[in-house]
Amino acid sequence: MTPSTRPLPFGAARLLPVSRTGRWTAGWLLAAAWALSFPLFSPLGPHRLWGWCAAAGYLAAAGATLLGRRRAALGAALLGAVAVPLLYLVLTGQGQSEVGVIERSGRLLLESGRLYVDQPAGVEEYTPYLPGMALLGLPRALLGGGDGWAVQLLGDARIWCAAALFAALWAGRRMLGGPPSPLLPVLVASPVVALPLAVSGVDLPLAGLCCLALAAAVSGRPAVAGAALAAACALKWTALPAVAVVLAVLGACRGARAAGRCAAVAAPVTAVLVLPGVLLQPAELWRQVFAFPTGRADVPTPASSPLPGHLLAGLGSWGWYLTVALLALGGLGVGVSLLVCPPRTVVAAADRLALGLTLAFLLAPAGRFGYLALPVLLVLWARSTVPARAGLGAGPRPGASRIVARSATGSHRPAPSR
Repeated sequence: MTPSTRPLPFGAARLLPVSRTGRWTAGWLLAAAWALSFPLFSPLGPHRLWGWCAAAGYLAAAGATLLGRRRAALGAALLGAVAVPLLYLVLTGQGQSEVGVIERSGRLLLESGRLYVDQPAGVEEYTPYLPGMALLGLPRALLGGGDGWAVQLLGDARIWCAAALFAALWAGRRMLGGPPSPLLPVLVASPVVALPLAVSGVDLPLAGLCCLALAAAVSGRPAVAGAALAAACALKWTALPAVAVVLAVLGACRGARAAGRCAAVAAPVTAVLVLPGVLLQPAELWRQVFAFPTGRADVPTPASSPLPGHLLAGLGSWGWYLTVALLALGGLGVGVSLLVCPPRTVVAAADRLALGLTLAFLLAPAGRFGYLALPVLLVLWARSTVPARAGLGAGPRPGASRIVARSATGSHRPAPSR
């Protein structure tokens, strides 16, 4: 009997499957515990509903995993955390206020060409988004306020936010090549995507476009990367860190000319999407898009999680200026790291962007814990879509064919050149 066919000791053959099953089961149970915290502590009805549905789905997924039914487990998680709460909240007209804000922007754009309520009196009248976000509210404006389930479904901004996310992730995956990863549906079923998808959806298009821009940069498509960056920057100004990361990746992997091509596409397309709002309502755009989210508007922002920046800003004017200075220093540090050690792979680029966004959200004068889902999504997406054998998305490198040839033949001789 050869060593390769020698049987393992008693029970050893089951150690790896049991360990893997245990990890997946623990993951689903942890997600269920997180979901159950919303019915217990959240004052928001949509969050509580999502928590009950998602917890049931995750617990069913844990049970199915223990029985060795991994596909059934994933289906249960997707059903409980995504499909059921999303459809119920959409068809009953429930959701976070952001949904109504996006749909109102679409209606104003269609009716008057304007995007913002003049002199908003309350927090519900503020629109803290750039003009591109109004496009996701146009379906509601075009379909009207009918009561039919099809109108409710197709007009809801969350559906179009989800469509933008999935389209961007699909396109990015195609650019990176390789077989589809089974971890991507798990990412969608996880609380990182499932919760915002069901209750608001507002940050999902931005996340998808950032992923698409990173994938396009790594795969050597500067024009596509520029278009994705322009679309992201037209939604929220928090997409600006992605511009620096994508240009650093292109400059390091494809040269200055590729980075220039990306910038040459991103700048004018962003201007086309944003300038109409700037020209028509410059004061309101400044007040609602920049002053309101940073706590400098007449109406205080509801984004008031006890993060370091918010705590410092609450100490007075000097605290606000201090947290802005720390925010600028954090951005400068990330920018220097891009110059000194630019990322060259999808994973490295996503990690660097996630680091920059995390610092921004932690040090911003006003913020929410939920904002941190965006950097988490970037980190998990990069690892779920890039095959390990592809060098974590580094793309073709000189000598790569020789490396593959040596690993395939077990020989250290270089492959014959063609």
